Amino acid sequence: MTLGPLMIDLEGESLLPDERERLRSPLVGGVILFTRNYRDRAQLAELTREIHAVRTPELLIAVDQEGGRVQRFREGFSTLPPARWFGHQYDLDPAQGRRLARLGGWVMAAELRDAGVDLSFAPCIDLDRGLSEIIGDRAFHNEPDVIVQLAETWMTGMRDAGMAAVAKHFPGHGGVVPDSHLELPVDHRDYTDLAEDIAPFQRLVAFGVAGIMVAHVRYPSVDRRIASLSPYWLQTELRDNLGFAGAVFSDDLTMGALAEAGSVPERARQSLEAGADMALICNDPEAAARTIAELPEDTGPASHGRLAAMRPRKVDWVPGELQGLSHWQARVAELEAALARPVLALDG
Repeated sequence: MTLGPLMIDLEGESLLPDERERLRSPLVGGVILFTRNYRDRAQLAELTREIHAVRTPELLIAVDQEGGRVQRFREGFSTLPPARWFGHQYDLDPAQGRRLARLGGWVMAAELRDAGVDLSFAPCIDLDRGLSEIIGDRAFHNEPDVIVQLAETWMTGMRDAGMAAVAKHFPGHGGVVPDSHLELPVDHRDYTDLAEDIAPFQRLVAFGVAGIMVAHVRYPSVDRRIASLSPYWLQTELRDNLGFAGAVFSDDLTMGALAEAGSVPERARQSLEAGADMALICNDPEAAARTIAELPEDTGPASHGRLAAMRPRKVDWVPGELQGLSHWQARVAELEAALARPVLALDG
């Protein structure tokens, strides 16, 4: 059995019988976890073991663990600063900013891998244009080149811990005010004006980023379709023009931005036909079940291969024992010491 094109979620801290059966569907390839799925590290490790044991090959297990506002697992995990904090550090000392970003990427990925989580949907490489509250301090910086330097070192830290990176939200969510969780943002800039937002994705593709998540934003001056459902953005721009050969993930298909795009099964069909390799369905188990029942076919061997490439490397320590290792303790202590220092904000 190969990895299917759907990533779905769970109700609580352990697998329910109907969830276990749903995960056996050949259309399912992954599970995304949320705060409601976490009690402590031991429980999380048991839950990921349960999920991985459901079938072969093992399903991908993902979470949003960027840091700052977007950190699903907190108690028992290191406190991760928001991406903007690394941008402030870079403004004070570029070399130190890059070092801390690599450190942050490693700590985040190592702690997740230690508990059996395969992927974190990070880093966020949207530009901080001072418009989008839902992005806000999730953005490293307002300068594309600085974003690239910090994202590359963050990704390197993730790689050092055996985890692939997923950059988001292509082609850029920083130029709109509305929150796509609630409504459809529309960015009226033309392609030339979007070039700065696209640039970090182009650079990270060249750097070897393994995954990219697409935004639920419409850019009508470029293409009338919402980017996450658009063959232009996923095929012509991302695959052909940027040369991206990795895995494409939709954002959550139950979000309010896609209200006009039909039912959740229809949204999933459009996303996969546009070129996504994996479509996310979160916080709506009935919609996930309907999509599994109604989705007509799989996405093919090329997509299977791209998803398989997202699998993490085995960790070089005994799972569950990371926090007893001296190199983990030293890196966490260095990050905590930097976080404890006051930071002069240099926005502008």
